[in-house]
Amino acid sequence: MTADLAQARDILRHTFGHADFRGRQAEVIAEVLAGNSAVAVLPTGGGKSLCYQIPSLMRPGLGLVISPLIALMTDQVAGLRQSGVAAARLDSNIDPADRVETLRQIEAGKLDLLYVSPEGLNGLMDRLRQVPLALIAIDEAHCVSQWGHDFRPDYRSLGRLADIFPKVPRLAVTATADGRTLADIASELRLTTARTFVASFARPELALSAERKRGPAAKRVLDLVKARPARSGIIYSGSRDGTESLAVSLREAGVPALAYHAGLDRQLRTERLEGFLAAETAVMVATIAFGMGVDKPDVRYVIHADPPASIEAYWQEVGRAGRDGEPAEGITLYSTADMAWAYRRLEGRDMEAEVKSVQARKVRQLYALLDGAGCRAAGVRRYFGEEKVEPCGQCDACLGTLATLDGTLSAQKALSAVHRMGGRFGRGRLVDHLLGKTKDPSAFEAGLSTFGIGQELGPPAWRDLVDQLLFDGLLREDPNDGRPLIGLGDGEAVRAVYRGEHKVLVRQSLLEDTSAKAKRPRKAAVNVGEGDQVLFDALRAWRSGQARTQHVPPYVIFPDRTLIEIAALRPATLPALAEVSGIGDSKLKRYGTAVLEVVGRY
Repeated sequence: MTADLAQARDILRHTFGHADFRGRQAEVIAEVLAGNSAVAVLPTGGGKSLCYQIPSLMRPGLGLVISPLIALMTDQVAGLRQSGVAAARLDSNIDPADRVETLRQIEAGKLDLLYVSPEGLNGLMDRLRQVPLALIAIDEAHCVSQWGHDFRPDYRSLGRLADIFPKVPRLAVTATADGRTLADIASELRLTTARTFVASFARPELALSAERKRGPAAKRVLDLVKARPARSGIIYSGSRDGTESLAVSLREAGVPALAYHAGLDRQLRTERLEGFLAAETAVMVATIAFGMGVDKPDVRYVIHADPPASIEAYWQEVGRAGRDGEPAEGITLYSTADMAWAYRRLEGRDMEAEVKSVQARKVRQLYALLDGAGCRAAGVRRYFGEEKVEPCGQCDACLGTLATLDGTLSAQKALSAVHRMGGRFGRGRLVDHLLGKTKDPSAFEAGLSTFGIGQELGPPAWRDLVDQLLFDGLLREDPNDGRPLIGLGDGEAVRAVYRGEHKVLVRQSLLEDTSAKAKRPRKAAVNVGEGDQVLFDALRAWRSGQARTQHVPPYVIFPDRTLIEIAALRPATLPALAEVSGIGDSKLKRYGTAVLEVVGRY
């Protein structure tokens, strides 16, 4: 196996331009090269695709990759072709003539890798039975699980591949799967006896933050984006109308923003995706329809104008930023109204009671993470089963912007007031009650013992505390003709607070204008060395010209990280240029002389 891994490293260096494997890549590749099936959970940006691309180049036959999104397949095929790999895809966007040519190449054994969707497998099965397969890779494998955040029924049928191709190793890969989802993947894909490789979910380049909505989310998003000029970003909105209106607001403010959602014509979606991928700096405002297919490595921030559905979805979506390893941000805006809407949406879905219960728990876990005062990244890693994780040192909690106070006494007062009021009123009436305010002095609540006991806090602080108790599950909002009423939450937890056994830590309200903070971004867009910026910009300009000529995204030619290294090292010869990460033999031959000419001018 040592010889196989040595050959794999040779391909890694000369075809893909990387010096060595990262994380658990080498272990996964060795398992597949040995002819064994496997399951691999590697973080976004952790190099999952190499785990099946390299074995496909080493084992005899065609590497079959099953992927859920056309955009994802298109991107990977374009990148492979730039690296000199014979790759193709078959999907509904393929021109009929190109489809015929691809089928001919399959039969002639001229392809290394073929990308198809689960839906497209049926029409290909007879042909695939006639050709040797190097392996079968199932990308985004969490789609097979009803416990996951992106369940797709078509993935359930992929377990049959174990019978159809019993001697072909199968590799299921994903970036996000908790223990239950991972077990479902192994069961549904019939990989229960296969080895499972789970890498750390650490993303040290990502700085995470979350803040409660205070007023319209659109205004806050606009402040955040304007504070991050000349950077590529993704903004997730919970509705199609929300994406359109946000994109319009950004464009009116001079930001090159596009909207993307499932309600758009397919051709328009394709054009907007290609425009975003090709641009050096662009902002995409999108629903979750814009997700797994985004492989743009230089996204510098992801902003959730509306929160995602679960921690898995959160990690998948913020993971779109910083795939090149350079500093990036994930910023989430959220409110109790968002949480209540998530619960209502779940109630309206047709699913088994057990599945619905699990999904409701995932909602609670997400909002506990967002509204908590602990390290964001450590919370995510613990959720995915990692133990003994250290604080990241760069999220908003670690940087000390989430100061907390002991709010147990005030929480006891609020819970007692809700109990006395019988869950008959909304939060505004509850806050007024605690402050001793009423339009009708004869109203029954004015005679309750809890009337006016909350003089230690003002209205904004009480509203914050009520939100905190809702996020913690100590209070709940019950819909009543569109006007939510506040009631007590989990009984045992409430009693623990009453008895003083459970301390309620409340975020200290930030009195300064939060929009001012947005104007001080944490880090530069990319780590370009002092004195290297001019050459880096020249290299990007050259890359943009190449991308336009070839009709491919710029990062398919070279990612920013490669250009940064070139600008720093200033190689003068082709052998020296070949030592730069990301430059394999094919790209060296294709672009080496032109790159050296650009370097030579500076």
